[in-house]
Amino acid sequence: MNPSRRQFIQRALAGTGVLAFPNIIPARVLGADAPSKKVNILQIGCGRIARTLDLPGFLKHDAARVVAVCDLDSIRLADTKRYVEAFYAKKNVSLTVATSGDYREALQRKDVDAVSISTPDHWHAQPVVEALLAGKDIYVQKPLTMTHAEGRAVSDLFRRHPQMFQVGSQRRSSSGFRQACEVVRNGRIGKLHTVKVGLPTDPSGGDPKEMPVPTNLNYAMWLGPTPLVPYCEDRVHSQNPDPKKRFGDRPGWLRIEDYCLGMITGHGAHYVDIAQWGMGTELTGPVEIEGRAEFPTQGLWNVHGAYHVEAKYANGITLIIDNTLPSGVRFEGSDGWVWVTGSAQKVTASDPAARKSKSKPLDASNPDILTTPLGPKDIRLHASPKDDHHLDWLTSVLTRQPAATTPEQAHRSTSVCIVSWIAMKLGRKLRWDPQAERFIGDDAANALLTRAERAPYGALSFLKKV
Repeated sequence: MNPSRRQFIQRALAGTGVLAFPNIIPARVLGADAPSKKVNILQIGCGRIARTLDLPGFLKHDAARVVAVCDLDSIRLADTKRYVEAFYAKKNVSLTVATSGDYREALQRKDVDAVSISTPDHWHAQPVVEALLAGKDIYVQKPLTMTHAEGRAVSDLFRRHPQMFQVGSQRRSSSGFRQACEVVRNGRIGKLHTVKVGLPTDPSGGDPKEMPVPTNLNYAMWLGPTPLVPYCEDRVHSQNPDPKKRFGDRPGWLRIEDYCLGMITGHGAHYVDIAQWGMGTELTGPVEIEGRAEFPTQGLWNVHGAYHVEAKYANGITLIIDNTLPSGVRFEGSDGWVWVTGSAQKVTASDPAARKSKSKPLDASNPDILTTPLGPKDIRLHASPKDDHHLDWLTSVLTRQPAATTPEQAHRSTSVCIVSWIAMKLGRKLRWDPQAERFIGDDAANALLTRAERAPYGALSFLKKV
């Protein structure tokens, strides 16, 4: 029997009486390739984000071993298996990567310690739930969930099954974003009153003409809990035979509300999360929200276009999210301001461009705000090793200490984006109870906090069964 890393740890400690995590076992005894030093990863989803961000992010670290890959598209699956095995071959590591077209089957593997989930938004919650119940540590792309109801269920489940967790909000691991939030939370700009977030938009369009389902794609499962609709390439992802283009093209599902809410969650999950971090409101949300947006009336792609959202918090802070603002976060206080951005960086060349700022990536109204060192009693936020988000999670898995973002923090940041989308859809002011996580006196708004799930799929339906 080939014991898993966790089984190895338990057995190694059984005769010692030591209950702490076994980093106490010297590396000279176990060696760099000991089970306690490696995290065996199952990659679920082998598309654009997995191939351009998550897999490269894990593979470059010796602590990671990608032992299995899973995708509903057999062409992507085979290509990713070749990609991972070729990477290890160059490092003289002999490894046969297992493949599966069904993540549920792959989760049963005893050699898998952790999963990386890089699937479309509507396929985030259910794999997280099933991986968690299978005892796996979890890295999942942002946003944490597609709906607010899913997010609450996922965060609650983590309380009962506290595996190590990370969400793909990479800016949490950037020293520039961390510094901006630290100076704000330590009062360097006085009393914070306004936070402005700039995000891009997605284009309308898309060809809705029905096409034959490719033989390499399990389309019925790809739709998952969403309605059963005819297949077309602009609904799913590129079938281009050129791998470079196939994995670089921005997929159509990002622009369809059944599978993604648009840039308000797509990029908002990054910058709204930073706003929450800097405001110190990571475990709550606004009390009032108002939004407006343009929604396409023709074509396949129907996520929002131009938009404006204003949310007020109980502490008096106003959060403004607008597509005309430069991409980034600006904190404004009684004694000055701080600005931080990841510039208009793109994951792939096909990403829509955001408005660039003429300011530096990290800037302030007074240089002293940023250059004065923190004092011994000042608030210090989580610092990721080497500013590396994937390494932060791997370190968390090995040390059993929390990563940059907890499940509840991820849910709360995502929920701000989701209630913003609801305000945009309804086009009117809404009152939100951040404790009960319900709109006050508004059945129409509350109805949008969840969605019907098409059997046999859906995280909420699955949880009811188990």
